[in-house]
Amino acid sequence: MRKYFGTDGIRKVANTELTPEFALKLAKASAYVLAKNEEHIPTILIGRDTRISGELLETAMTAGFLSYGANVKILGEIPTPAVAYLTRKLNADAGVVISASHNSFEFNGIKYFSNKGTKIPDSVEEEIEGVLDSEKIDNLTAEHTKIGRYEINHELEDEYVKFFENLFKDKLNAKNTREFKVGIDAANGATYKVAEKVFTNLGIKYKIINNNPDGININENCGSTHIEKLKQFVLENNLDLGVAYDGDGDRCLAIDEKGNLIDGDMILAIISDKLKEEGKLQNNTLVATIMSNLGLNKYCLENGMNIKQTKVGDRYVLEEMLNNGYNLGGEQSGHIIFLDYNPTGDGILTSLMLIDAILSKNTSASEVANIITIYPQVLVNAKVASNKKMDYQKDKVITEEIEKLEKQEEIGRIIIRPSGTEPLVRVMIEGKNEKYITQEANRLAKLIESKLS
Repeated sequence: MRKYFGTDGIRKVANTELTPEFALKLAKASAYVLAKNEEHIPTILIGRDTRISGELLETAMTAGFLSYGANVKILGEIPTPAVAYLTRKLNADAGVVISASHNSFEFNGIKYFSNKGTKIPDSVEEEIEGVLDSEKIDNLTAEHTKIGRYEINHELEDEYVKFFENLFKDKLNAKNTREFKVGIDAANGATYKVAEKVFTNLGIKYKIINNNPDGININENCGSTHIEKLKQFVLENNLDLGVAYDGDGDRCLAIDEKGNLIDGDMILAIISDKLKEEGKLQNNTLVATIMSNLGLNKYCLENGMNIKQTKVGDRYVLEEMLNNGYNLGGEQSGHIIFLDYNPTGDGILTSLMLIDAILSKNTSASEVANIITIYPQVLVNAKVASNKKMDYQKDKVITEEIEKLEKQEEIGRIIIRPSGTEPLVRVMIEGKNEKYITQEANRLAKLIESKLS
């Protein structure tokens, strides 16, 4: 079992749990593991989101990489998928993202991308941990003449913008024949600059909110985890669509012109329909997780598509896609992977694919979303002690209560899942009666809290 890495890198409270001293040592260990088989001087890209602790950890990691002898390109505030894209495009040895994604500002995190633009596998993370906790870490010091160099290169963001221009400019110009207006919620996060550049360059009419980060307002009542503000913004401004990104820009949720949510499962259905129609849905299959809505399964069944479901986590979705030749997959949270273009979730790419699908049908967002029926699904977080997240499986009272609920006709599915990044156990119940499943999910969550806090 990994000691430091969770399902999406390392994520902790910055400067107390995730300290600059730890970040420096981690950089040394990871540079050694990620570049140990290379004979050239390794090059590492570092990007971060807008939280106040980002500069602190960026500086510490840069120092760690340089002291090992690696060169560093500092990208500044930039979305996670941009780091993945640029790491692959520049054939760097690794990319590092300093971000806690959708978490509040006091958290921060560190995750790695390989030179293929994919997150590094569990086995590599375990190897990094092994070096980090060994005596070897103290000897990972470059000779005086081989200390690494760094450069600040924020202009590389423009390469990411060109990626979207090349992919969508001609396509959208041919279709955008009506006054299609989009609302953007940048979550005061990593997309706050680049999203405007992309939409402006593509000629998409837009209004943007939550694009004034101050270091502590990232994800604060905004973005894909707090979709209510975007809903209000869309309705007040008579917009055709609203798109909300999370703090690091790898997720996207949407709001239709009537104020209804279009979640990740619905986006998967809409995009898979278009790809299938164009003959571009590889192996006639989309990939989702066990948390995907029952409605997505029924949509696939009714439309002659296959669906493969994985453990929760975009790394497992990607793994399934790579192993079996699928090109579309994602999560209900809006983390969608279009493997033909980028091997990680990309909020801006997802929003543009959704806009393209709506314009292709020459109809409204709400009409396009009617392709799938979503069943009531309630998710409640139980706050528990960090070292007890897995103990619900051992507690007889909890397991017996779960078994009782599973036998009820009103309950479709129950999924209990410890968070990979926070001291939480997530309780998901699906069924036809939303009021009842909400009541039971809250009751079960309180039971778990009482036993595991």
